[in-house]
Amino acid sequence: MIELRFVPLDPQSFNDRFLLAGIEEPDLTLGAFLRQESALSLDPIDPDLLEIPLSRLIIHVCAADPAVPLYLPPFVDLTRAASRSAEERAAPATPAPKPVVITPAGTGHPEELSERSAVLIAHDSDITRAAAYLDSGLSILIRSEKLLVEHLAQEIAGRAGRAPRFVTAATNSAADPMGLGGGRRAALLTALQQAVHDAKPGEVVVVPHLDLLAGGSDAALTAEARELTDVLYERSDCILLAFTDPSLMVPEVLANRFAVRLAIDILPRQVRTAEGTVMPIGTALVTQAEAALFHGFDASGLYKYIAGMNAVRLRHALRFAYHQNRATAPDTTFADLLQELRSFKARTSSSFEVPTVTFGEIGGYDEVKVELRRAIKIIGGAGDLPDRLRPDLVPRGFIFHGPPGTGKTLFAKAAANALKATILVVSGPEVTDMYVGESERKVRELFAEARRNAPSVVVFDEFDSIAARRTGRDDGGSRAGNAIVAQLLTELDGFRPEVPVLIIGTTNRIDLIDSALLRPSRFRPVKIDLPDKVARRKIAAVHAAHFGVPISESLLDRVAQATDKMNGDEIRSIFRDARADELVGEPPRPAGPRRLGELVGALRLAQQERDAGPDANLRRRGHGGRGRRDLPVLSGPSNPEEDRRT
Repeated sequence: MIELRFVPLDPQSFNDRFLLAGIEEPDLTLGAFLRQESALSLDPIDPDLLEIPLSRLIIHVCAADPAVPLYLPPFVDLTRAASRSAEERAAPATPAPKPVVITPAGTGHPEELSERSAVLIAHDSDITRAAAYLDSGLSILIRSEKLLVEHLAQEIAGRAGRAPRFVTAATNSAADPMGLGGGRRAALLTALQQAVHDAKPGEVVVVPHLDLLAGGSDAALTAEARELTDVLYERSDCILLAFTDPSLMVPEVLANRFAVRLAIDILPRQVRTAEGTVMPIGTALVTQAEAALFHGFDASGLYKYIAGMNAVRLRHALRFAYHQNRATAPDTTFADLLQELRSFKARTSSSFEVPTVTFGEIGGYDEVKVELRRAIKIIGGAGDLPDRLRPDLVPRGFIFHGPPGTGKTLFAKAAANALKATILVVSGPEVTDMYVGESERKVRELFAEARRNAPSVVVFDEFDSIAARRTGRDDGGSRAGNAIVAQLLTELDGFRPEVPVLIIGTTNRIDLIDSALLRPSRFRPVKIDLPDKVARRKIAAVHAAHFGVPISESLLDRVAQATDKMNGDEIRSIFRDARADELVGEPPRPAGPRRLGELVGALRLAQQERDAGPDANLRRRGHGGRGRRDLPVLSGPSNPEEDRRT
């Protein structure tokens, strides 16, 4: 690729014409372009270059510097060039923005890739659009993760062709020598006020961390936010470029100061190269060595596993995967890369984990498994789905409802494993907080972290505690509950189908859930009831095999019959306790039919006492414990070999 540096007479027209040429006139040559858009060159132009199409060139837009000589390329209008005033030529230069590449270059996996280059390649179109708004004199508020701000701020200001004023604070102030706490915030606010006051026409004030300056975790107008509002509205003509993290909020009055709001968050599926071709993001952001290490590497298939990551975090994950597997290079496959990416996400998150439960380890419930497998196929990006219908087919989430112990959370873990996703199980009451706005903040952070760890599954246990039906009462508890439900609705409606995130709520009381969450386009209710006889037999077989308890087909039938109205957790406890008695019992007892029958009988007795109420123990003691004789217990020889012969 050939790189050229120009100082346009009209930077906005030059940029716009160049970008349009890449779409509408891919064969436009440099000579034809310079006939239409006058510009001076920082280097002598070889006449042979004039016949090369723009798509094969990398064009840098630079600001004029009196100390650097300029060259007049052929076809440039001398009259227009001479019309630049002597005052403009002799004016002291403000620090010129670093030259920027208008379009990303490359035709395959790069040899090397820095974090900054990865960000610029992944978000080239977003950066160009933001720069166009700035160049038009419009202030912009950009929502992006903190890791991207450093790279985006410099590039957007540079492409806009405006001199930036970055709001930074010295860390050696006498009041706060470590640059921590309120002292640093005060220094940043002072620097912002000074930058806004001193900004000249054409300059842009860059605020990298507007959300932290606002001093709050919700949309309320705190004292800090009022102070910041006063500073930003002091000069409404000052052009601002500010950034805020997706997990944090700024008050609406602050956001309204900006004419444009943009979100630069998830990775695009494809990027456009300097040659005008389209390249998968799995090619553009993966080096040659990384792609070669994992045999069967699929650049397009990689996307659903990285869509929710930002470019910097993706580079961290790929470097981690490369270093973990380079010693076993001949045997490393693409599946190993996906597993390493999933492990990396779990290790860099405070809460997410890699599930190991499979649907094969859950007995029965075939209808539930069919429903979940269909959803997983859609979320995973089944290749035969029409692109235009995919957003409508992708489910937002499920509500698993039914009695306790039926395996609702277990099904969620199996779904995450089938999706090759990480999982986060959070108890509903953990989300609620006594302080105003804190519960909504926790919900936002959970969803933001789920998107960063995609593919991911978030399980809200005891979902009814945070998603209860909204009321019109004025008490604080009702208002807080209504706010959480509203935040949940906002997050669900903001889902993007290219980021595979599945939300699952579990509850014993679906009648308490707000009706807005039960709409088919949001949560789909799935009932996980007590297992029937066929399901109980399969559950018993699964747990008998897991705990190594020998059991015959006839004994399985008897266990299934005797465990009527028991949940899966209770059936599991039978084989768990039988195996524990055999291994560490005093004295050890064989895990045979007799011991299984005793354990089933104990469970049935406990079940009867729960059904009878608090006076059950008293009644049982009054009858000398004779109620135990009526319990249906298993009988038969304790020797497994004898049992198999019966």
